[in-house]
Amino acid sequence: MLPAYITHSDCIKHDMGHQHPESPDRLGAINDMLLIKGLLDCMLSYEAPLATEAQLMQAHSALYIHTLAGMAPTEGHVQVDPDTSMNPGTWNAALRAAGAAVLATDLVIAGRASAAFCNVRPPGHHAEYAAAGGFCFFNNVAVGMRHALNAHCLQRVALIDFDVHHGNGSEDIFCEDERVLMCSIFEDKLYPFSGNAPRGPNMVNVPLPSRSGGEAFRAAVTNKWLPALEAFQPQLIFISAGFDGHREDDMGNLGLVEADYAWVTQRIVEVAQRHAGGRIVSCLEGGYVLSPLARSVAAHLKVLIDVD
Repeated sequence: MLPAYITHSDCIKHDMGHQHPESPDRLGAINDMLLIKGLLDCMLSYEAPLATEAQLMQAHSALYIHTLAGMAPTEGHVQVDPDTSMNPGTWNAALRAAGAAVLATDLVIAGRASAAFCNVRPPGHHAEYAAAGGFCFFNNVAVGMRHALNAHCLQRVALIDFDVHHGNGSEDIFCEDERVLMCSIFEDKLYPFSGNAPRGPNMVNVPLPSRSGGEAFRAAVTNKWLPALEAFQPQLIFISAGFDGHREDDMGNLGLVEADYAWVTQRIVEVAQRHAGGRIVSCLEGGYVLSPLARSVAAHLKVLIDVD
């Protein structure tokens, strides 16, 4: 059984301006690297569907969804927050990104894929229940996770977030959901300037000082995440896969490298094999310098799909 690779050309049509770091080129750089490395030959490719309103409402308020839809422009840009704007391609791109997480969930739970990676944008982990922000419109992993919990009746789902920024949107959505364990590592005193005080007992938030490097990152995973995951015994694991903690990415300053992303992926795979039948859904979040982003995703997927 092969893992799934889910993307869509609509995700390239969302554009917040030629100088914006969350660039359409991110998806192409990843896809090209996976082609060069032969990794796409080891995966089944799918086109991301459009998420339905009912699926979005598992993680967002109806008022927020309708308000965002009403803001979608037919030309030019509409500013949502100081860092986040919509162009005519944004609405469908956001629906595809959330829909990818739903499809990935269905494929993995049905046993049609061993795992799944969603190469989609806009990212999602800063999108709260009723607010966009931080380049995010819908919380893609949250939509997929609630689909797993509500449509597939799973009882325990874990979210692993190793983006350099704290996933405040995911925490907002899940902080009172005892069916979810969220484990997050992020750079302290960086946008969105939250996460130090967890909002619920199901949150394992680990802020790391700037320039911590891979040793501190690995220690935090080993000492904080893994015991919590073992106790929780998740039936499915989602990953908010952000690669902006890489030492070549100027959006943060954690100083990670490809080997760190491969190492943490291996730890997640081991937990999934023990408790979740190996089932993992990984969704792209951050990572804004194209070469280290593409290399890091390749390192992540080599472990996820178990190829040398």
